[in-house]
Amino acid sequence: MTWRREWQPLLWIVGTFLAVFHLPVGGARFDGAVHEALQLVRWYAREHVLLCLVPAFFIAGAISVFVSQGAVMRYLGAGARRVTAYAVAAVSGGILAVCSCTVLPLFAGIHRMGAGLGPATAFLYAGPAINVLAIVLTARVLGVELGIARAVGAVLFSVLIGLGMELVFRGDQQEGPVAVLPDGPTARHLGVTVAPLAALVALLIFATWGSPAEAGGVWAAVAPLKWWLTGAAALALGVALALWYGLGWLRLAGITAVAIALTVVSGEPLLVFSLTAVAFATALAATPGELSEWFEAAWGFAKLILPMLLIGELVAGFLLGRPGHEGIIPAGWVARAVGGNGLGATLFAAVAGAFMYFATLTEVPILQGLMGAGMGSGPALALLLAGPALSLPSILVLRSVMGWKKTGVFILLVVVMSTVAGLVYGNLIAR
Repeated sequence: MTWRREWQPLLWIVGTFLAVFHLPVGGARFDGAVHEALQLVRWYAREHVLLCLVPAFFIAGAISVFVSQGAVMRYLGAGARRVTAYAVAAVSGGILAVCSCTVLPLFAGIHRMGAGLGPATAFLYAGPAINVLAIVLTARVLGVELGIARAVGAVLFSVLIGLGMELVFRGDQQEGPVAVLPDGPTARHLGVTVAPLAALVALLIFATWGSPAEAGGVWAAVAPLKWWLTGAAALALGVALALWYGLGWLRLAGITAVAIALTVVSGEPLLVFSLTAVAFATALAATPGELSEWFEAAWGFAKLILPMLLIGELVAGFLLGRPGHEGIIPAGWVARAVGGNGLGATLFAAVAGAFMYFATLTEVPILQGLMGAGMGSGPALALLLAGPALSLPSILVLRSVMGWKKTGVFILLVVVMSTVAGLVYGNLIAR
């Protein structure tokens, strides 16, 4: 046995043993952190995997199979006009109102289709950051000034981050496998290609529609129709697939019958949604041609992304807990670290925001509590610009999609720009 080759495994074994031997099991904070990790991953599985990620996986798979590679390259490719590419990336991301994890399958889809690295990462940032609902809520709860600063910063950053990634990796604009598509989609009418994607986006939006805090207004009036609108979007998707993509009408009738029967028997929307999605996936897999390719593409994204997301949720919950609950890191430390508008507080807020997980719109009440505890306005903006766009789970997935080097540069750009914006806002604008 050669010790020169064995010392590293020995150190791993000894280190792991010592860590396990000295686990502070039974301590209130450690046990609470473990509890928070499990609570957070359970909450994520219940609230986001089914209603957010499942539609997102299907959207990403549809992009890979139905969207012409030529169209992607024309508008988002490395050779596309910069103004057009970044405008399309920002607008496309901004209309979805998704979190940093839900946008990942969509980013992976256009990235593999050959979109330029700059526009693709602009879309990656824009999806969670340029969220009209979140910006309106920020202005209403935290102040109009902070809401405007968030909107301007998010739009500007989506372009600057994309340009920064493009500049740093200008010699590596097209990397990774590019999906090879059948000839059919290129000959289809634009409306035929857009119809299933539009129905899927509508399904994603309505399935995740939340009731507003106030009883009056348009949003409150629409909220009770959430599942009716979701069902209508799903039916529109099925009809489009039956008309133009080869899904048999008998199979569509079977899926519809499953949804109606479950609604009558259980009346539980989440159960109806889940089992109808299983029936839909089964129908896709059993239909030869593009629909089975669609299922395989969506399943590939799920295998790539979902395990890392759940692991990341466990780690994030253990370290930071859920809103209103503490993980292994005391919340008081965070509140003290982000007081004032200095460089240290603003940088800490940007870094913490980049690793914390924020479901869509939850960053606003979290910040409301932190600002009540003394958080400065500059660190608040830094966290608003860095937090929704990144999280520990999304970082782990990004590493598998574009590698550690590009992921590291993306994180650095988000953190640095958020810090600079927070310093300018906290010391020059919001004084």
